[in-house]
Amino acid sequence: MLVKSTPLQHAAVIEREPIRDTRGYFARSFCRKTLVDHGILFDLAQTNIAFNDHPYTIRGMHFQLPPYSEEKIITCTQGSIYDVIIDLNLHSSTFGKWFGITLSEKNQLSLYVPKGFAHGYQTLQGNTLIHYMVSEYYTPDHESGIRWDDPAFGIEWPYKNEIIISGKDQQWRDFNSITDGILFSEED
Repeated sequence: MLVKSTPLQHAAVIEREPIRDTRGYFARSFCRKTLVDHGILFDLAQTNIAFNDHPYTIRGMHFQLPPYSEEKIITCTQGSIYDVIIDLNLHSSTFGKWFGITLSEKNQLSLYVPKGFAHGYQTLQGNTLIHYMVSEYYTPDHESGIRWDDPAFGIEWPYKNEIIISGKDQQWRDFNSITDGILFSEED
């Protein structure tokens, strides 16, 4: 398992190193020691899966507010997605910046999402399955989000037409209208 930095402070791409033989392959998808060696102290609280029937489905941009801020490790185990994170940590050198990467069953990549980051994705094909490892329990009273197409960030989604998005995700407000309530600090 390889851990590689991204342009955003503290976020990382995790690459599995499959050992192949005639049966297929075996690979580690999580190793606490490897993560700790790269400064990631990930404490697993729960795992979740999301299945998406259709291509161009967008889920996001989600996060939980302190004191229930969460880290995530996102893996696409079937199909492919364009995964996006935004650094919302006020004192970060990459505050307000976003990063996107394709995760698929073929490329063997996962994305580590630190606390204080918004997260979302767009399916690139139908019948996608996403596996989330999360460091905090889901706490509905601390759930929040920002619009997937918020002009403050200018995310370049692969597909902007014919998208499928939930009513809830369409209702998130623009970041600039709610910053007082959602700014994170490194301590959160």
